[in-house]
Amino acid sequence: MIVYISAAALTVLLGLIVDNHCRTRQGMLSRQQMLNALCLCGIFLILFAVSACRLNVGNDYAKYVEFMHLIRCDAFVPTEIGFNQIVKILYGISGFENYLLVFAFFAFFTILLFLTAIYRQADSFAFSFFLFMAFGYYFQSFNTVRYYLALAIAVYAIPCVLRKEWGKFLLLVLLGATLHKSLLVVFPLYILASFAWKKWQLAIAAVFCTTFFFMQDFYLKAVVFLYPTYEDTEYLEGGTSLVNIVRCLAVFVLSLLCYKRSVKDNRRNRFYFYCNLGALVMYVCCSFLPVISRIGYYLTVTHIFFLPALLSGIENLKLRKLLTAGVVSAAILYFGMFILMKAGGDGLRILPYETFMFHEMVPILSDVN
Repeated sequence: MIVYISAAALTVLLGLIVDNHCRTRQGMLSRQQMLNALCLCGIFLILFAVSACRLNVGNDYAKYVEFMHLIRCDAFVPTEIGFNQIVKILYGISGFENYLLVFAFFAFFTILLFLTAIYRQADSFAFSFFLFMAFGYYFQSFNTVRYYLALAIAVYAIPCVLRKEWGKFLLLVLLGATLHKSLLVVFPLYILASFAWKKWQLAIAAVFCTTFFFMQDFYLKAVVFLYPTYEDTEYLEGGTSLVNIVRCLAVFVLSLLCYKRSVKDNRRNRFYFYCNLGALVMYVCCSFLPVISRIGYYLTVTHIFFLPALLSGIENLKLRKLLTAGVVSAAILYFGMFILMKAGGDGLRILPYETFMFHEMVPILSDVN
């Protein structure tokens, strides 16, 4: 726990120094740009070190080691072809089953893409990065490493949607889908979120959403068709997250208060608005779907950009400071609950933190063989 809190506090402090809106003058690097580079490198190295040096941290760590062993043996695995090829290449370079290198590879690119996306897209790097850490996206990347690299690709691809660069967006989605095919859902979801919906269109969409209550068997069959490995497993039990519903609802209320000034005529913020609305609908209406959070996270991750954008658009200074303090306090509370109540549970099991520096690799291999 100390490792996680220290890493979060130190990187957030470094993030406060970063100004992602400074510009080069006369071809010369400014002092702020040099500070940006140093702080971003520091943030990256801290996050990468904590992630890459972990050993048997995460509820599916040993399962991934088993998958990698089966891939090396050319046996059947349920993982996607992109992941399988990466494992084969890295194991081939190492000359042995170096699963630590594979986890480090995924940590490197997951963190790199998230930081790059936040730096390029955020109104305030410091605020967005703080929310990224407080909402637990970094720490949850210790699990399902394929999925979180796909999530990072989705966040990185958002500007392509906003600029209507559909070819580039499609290529990024297809590339990410070779690591985790759930990324394919962002193609329709992000395109729908990019529309300027009219009231009558939203009414039709609301009517369609009612089908989730009486056509559950149909939708479950569709999911099993896309994910045959889910059949007859605990994943089909479904379930939703009350915390995520409350979070999406709170963001929705705040966005309605700021709608005319910050959302209505702003293509980027309108995209975030519909992503949040879509996530709220999914968490409320689609609890029967397996692992709904995997779809929901593709939408709720935009909160790290949307909340700072909404708050910055509030003209009343006192109200802006009050709401900002409220958002920061809620995020800190969320992080505290995540670390104390969820991080050590069976769903994540990222506590206690262990590193390979004080362990041998053999026990993990022997556990799964």
